[in-house]
Amino acid sequence: MLLVIGSVLVALKYSSVNATVGLLQQTSKAANSNFDVRVHGSSDDAVGNVSAFSQKVSVTMLAPMPLATPGPLRVLASNPRYFTDGSGKAIYLAGSHTWSNLIDRGTIATPPPFDYPGYTNFMASRLFNFMRLWTVDETNVGSGDPNIAIIAGPLPWARTGPGNANDGKPKFDLNQFEQSYFDRLRAHVVQAGQNGIYVSVMLFAGYDLYLGSNATDGNPFKLENNINNVNCPRSCPTSAGLARLQIILQRVVDGVGSVMGRQVTGTLQLSPTVWGLEQAYIRKVVDTVNDLDNVLYEVANEASPASISWQYNVINYVKQYEATKPKQHPVGMTALYGGNDDALYGSPADWISPGAKLPLGDGRKVVINDTDHSYFWMALKRDGQAAQRAWAWKNFMLGNSAAFMDPYLVVWPDRNGPDGITTDPGVGTTPDSYWDVVRNAMRDTRKYAERINLAAMTPQPSRCSTGYCLVNPGNEYLVYQPGSGAFTVNLVAGAYNYEWFNPALGSVAQIGATTTPSGNQTFVAPFGGDAVLYLKVGVERCSSRRSAGGSEHDTDRVTRPWQEYLAETSTGRAEEARRRLPRERSH
Repeated sequence: MLLVIGSVLVALKYSSVNATVGLLQQTSKAANSNFDVRVHGSSDDAVGNVSAFSQKVSVTMLAPMPLATPGPLRVLASNPRYFTDGSGKAIYLAGSHTWSNLIDRGTIATPPPFDYPGYTNFMASRLFNFMRLWTVDETNVGSGDPNIAIIAGPLPWARTGPGNANDGKPKFDLNQFEQSYFDRLRAHVVQAGQNGIYVSVMLFAGYDLYLGSNATDGNPFKLENNINNVNCPRSCPTSAGLARLQIILQRVVDGVGSVMGRQVTGTLQLSPTVWGLEQAYIRKVVDTVNDLDNVLYEVANEASPASISWQYNVINYVKQYEATKPKQHPVGMTALYGGNDDALYGSPADWISPGAKLPLGDGRKVVINDTDHSYFWMALKRDGQAAQRAWAWKNFMLGNSAAFMDPYLVVWPDRNGPDGITTDPGVGTTPDSYWDVVRNAMRDTRKYAERINLAAMTPQPSRCSTGYCLVNPGNEYLVYQPGSGAFTVNLVAGAYNYEWFNPALGSVAQIGATTTPSGNQTFVAPFGGDAVLYLKVGVERCSSRRSAGGSEHDTDRVTRPWQEYLAETSTGRAEEARRRLPRERSH
């Protein structure tokens, strides 16, 4: 059996394929050396008990498997709307995420195991480099998310008893961690990194606590569910419950499911005991993944506005604790359920996911615009696939990274219809291709992010009549035209290589060269529908030519280095190809 432990691949001399490994020694040994682990089966019995650990098992460490995500990420000082890995290159994040990517979820008592290797392959095949890793604070969220209501576990805290919680399994001991949760967390982050994916580690769930609370929710912070006499229902661990009634009363539904709520103010002070438990958990998460480069942190998913001061405290605590560690990672804050985005921009977070559909990336924060908050699925389906594609391209041109709340394998009437059958009628085996349009659009934006000198480009809506362009004046221009027809770009005089990209087909339609004077220049795509125009300062040619907008052109005489550049960047060798481009050519 081959197994990843930490960031190394090991050969395990043990027959079980469903196993949890407990390290008895650190994994800092050289390749091909041996160390010992204990193993236990991962399945629970009828009352939630897990099998005992085995005797020591000999493990041989094979060659290390380095992460494909250099880092850690930090805000790029020269262009703070993006992260960098320390190389000076701007890192644009684009990817999807789904609810079961850390803890198995479904609609039956024992949801089928989530195929995480298949999921990371799905991500990598689309060139995605970002996911949110979903945690959960309950074992049954009921009507809060009925299509993914049942959580298989494990949760972060051990279920030791005595006595059973309201979900029928042993009560939690909030002073004792469930190590298998953290082992899984680390293994998933490592495997994502080996596929070039940065991971936002969600610390708390938030949303489900106040919309999913029910009589059998298994919430560890309810008095009847733990042995520690802690009673903080709905308001723990995210201080979310105080505003639940106000949010329900004040929210306005726009007819397609998007929630627009007036700001609910107020704070909820946690007891020192509860805050101490949370701090211990935060330290445990940080200790688990701090040495990995592909980590970001996220406080909570859509907690209520009553959680604002608590979220600020969590952000500051993560930063303070990581300051004592070898590596420091970005900490994020996502949209408030029923609030506005002011608290996010005013927070100590490094990155945010606001509720606004098309925010301008102005550099105050790194923005990862997530459809989970900004473009609810009902609105996505109502507006159609062209609008879904436009959402990805518009956000890219506005200086934002992008994330798609992907239903993936969840059977969700009117939302998602995956193919295939599993033991759970609510879980399929093959993703619904309907959502490939937005997935492919994010893939294509990431291709361009890798090709252009993104660190030197900024969103400058006033330079193009479409309002969606990234610009490095006199050097590079990338423009999105959401519709058909002519548009203008304000250019610095010069000779440019140009490229027309058809977003609907995901392919380059035309390349060529043009020389333009300064000022507003008119362009018309050589195809109908939305279009992307890429201009890069290049080489003036002697022959007569048409402009990229449709007059004389020199498409058939594009230089070989430029042709090679286009071909190689499409296969991911952007930097190598860029170095070989000539800086100038004579006639």
